[in-house]
Parts: sequence; structure tokens; C-alpha cells
Amino acid sequence: MQDSDVGASNREFIRYDQVEKRHTYRLAENSSDEFDDDYAISVFDFGRYLHGNGRDRARFAEEFGAAVQDIGFSVITGHGVDTQLYDEIEARTEELFTTTPLADKLAYRARRHGSVSQGYFPIRETSDIHPDLVEGWVWCRRAFDMPQVRDVPFRAADFWPRADYEPVFRRLALAHEQLFKPVTQAMFQGLGIDPHLYDGKLTRTNFGLRLNYYPPLGEAEDRSGAGRLLGHEDVDLFTILPAPRVEGLQVWNHKSGKWVRLDAPPGSIIINTGDYMQRISNDRLPSTTHRVGKPRDGSHRQRARISFPIAVYVREHEILEVLPGLGSPRYEPIKAITFHTRSTSKFYGDGYAVEEPVPQSEAGTEPPGEGLS
Repeated sequence: MQDSDVGASNREFIRYDQVEKRHTYRLAENSSDEFDDDYAISVFDFGRYLHGNGRDRARFAEEFGAAVQDIGFSVITGHGVDTQLYDEIEARTEELFTTTPLADKLAYRARRHGSVSQGYFPIRETSDIHPDLVEGWVWCRRAFDMPQVRDVPFRAADFWPRADYEPVFRRLALAHEQLFKPVTQAMFQGLGIDPHLYDGKLTRTNFGLRLNYYPPLGEAEDRSGAGRLLGHEDVDLFTILPAPRVEGLQVWNHKSGKWVRLDAPPGSIIINTGDYMQRISNDRLPSTTHRVGKPRDGSHRQRARISFPIAVYVREHEILEVLPGLGSPRYEPIKAITFHTRSTSKFYGDGYAVEEPVPQSEAGTEPPGEGLS
């Protein structure tokens, strides 16, 4: 990475975006940023939707949908996931990154499988466009011993430096998979469309579980101007992020043109919509910019930050097209693998993109469930 990368803005990479994004921001936090301390991202009890009657569900969908349409982010409690699992996952994530020798990590260095770059990302190498001060590791459905769309032989050693990690993190993937459909249904119902339109597409669909380990920063790293995680938008339907213990998540408020610090309650889940969802919702549900900065209390010099978001995808040969009932489509139908890899070429280079045209006969039909990443 060159020093100039630290000061880069998103406009230098706008040609890769597959949905409209008009604003300009620096990839890393800097002294000229303004923060919107008056804006509060909404917190909802998701139990109202999971366990309520028809009226409860309709009211929740209206409120939840309005919040997501406003900023693309919300926080849910009452989600049904045992929060003790989050404590265990945090501890095992720290163990994975701090006890696994670098040579063993690099044996699983990230590369593209289908749509998604999967595997280990060394610190400062999360992407080609910014020297993020974070280590990452991404596993998609193929890396877990769980039901697949097609019969794929599973071997833990193909994905995990120690086989005993797989069942631990599989528990997290399975717990969050139970939320894929109801969260989508609530969003769709909030848009006033059939909440079950994506039930089939989300059955054993692909996902990306990412573990992030932000080590304590030395003085030189602290002064470098690099961000802990660059400003970006997620390339997915939506992301499920258990609330991290350490402050740092910052969300762009497109109405005020300022950043919002999001410090969610312990045990809650942060939900944000991504590029897939903005595309199919005809821009009704925005893919909102966010990043990870340094905590205001300066604890990044002594304390690590850990997060474990899971990105909800569709299978790579599914067709992404504007949902019915949302007005004249602003976007043409496109295969998920093409959409995804065009977008993420900004991070991994122009050779990353996979072009698969949509045959006229496939638009508006249910695509085959194969090619799972």
C-alpha cells in the first residue's frame, strides 16, 4: 500500500458500483469528518414479528421498514439467538487469530470461490484500495458441515486450520440462518409487497461469515491515518452483525451528510441492507456506507476489537431483478455472480469480475440452485 491510499475517496472507485451512490466520502476517518450526534438509529424488538399475531407483524414491518428505508440500518433485540453464544464466539475468534501461526493462516489465504473471496486476509490486506488495520477470515456455506443445495463432499481441513473450530462457528451460522427469511419478510412487508417472494431463494442459500480481529495499535499505526476498516457498502441482501463490545462502527447519514456512531446494546443485532437489496428494491432500501474508526476513549492502543458479521447472499446463478410492485425498474436483471464480482472488483482488481449474461428466457424465472460459493 502506498501512503496515498490512506487519503483515497470512494469517487476514485465509483465505476465499480452496480447501484446508484451519489455521495463522496474518504475511506478512512479523518479530522474533517462531521458527526451527527442527534441521530439515533432505531432499536426494535424482533420478537413482535417472530411471535406476534397478524396485526403485530404488520405494525412491526411498517416501523422496521420505515427505519431501514431511512438510513439502511436498524438494531434488533428479541431475535431468539442465545447471547451466550456470542460470548463464546468472541473468545474463540480471539483464540483463532492470536494462537494460529501466521504460516498456518496464510495456507488459507483468501481467493475467489464463485462470487465471494473466501479465506484469510492478513492485516492491511482486506482490500487492494486501503491498508485496513484488521485481520479477517471469511467462510461461506461450503466451509460448513451443514445442508447444501447440492451434494458437496465436506472436509474440515479444506477450510479450517483446526477441525474443532468448524462446529463452533457452525452453531453461529445455523442460529443466524434462522433469521434470513423473517428479516427479509419484514423488509418486504414494509415495502408493501409479498413478504414471501424470496423464501425459495433463501432456502439453504449462500452466506459469508466474516471474523474481524482488530489488534491493539502501536504508535506508528495509530498515526498512519489508516482506518481500522475502510468506508464501504456491503454487497449482499443484508448483514447480521452481533453488537461488538468495542466502539468503532460509524454509519453515513445521507440526509445530513454526517457520520453516526452506532453503539448498539449488548446482545442485540445490527441489521443493514446491502447492494443486492438496493438493486431489487429499486433504490427503496439503501446500501448505506459504514466503516470502523477508532474508539473515542483511545482504548485501541491497548484493547483488541472483535466482530463477526454474516452477509446474506443468494446463490450465484440467481437473477437479481427489481421486485414487482416497486415502480418502473431502474435496473436491468443481472446474475448475482456478475453483480457481486463487478462490485467487489474495486477491492480485488479488474480481473476478479465474472461476466455471465442473463438469457432472455431466464429473466423473471426461478434460476437453478447450483454453483454455490
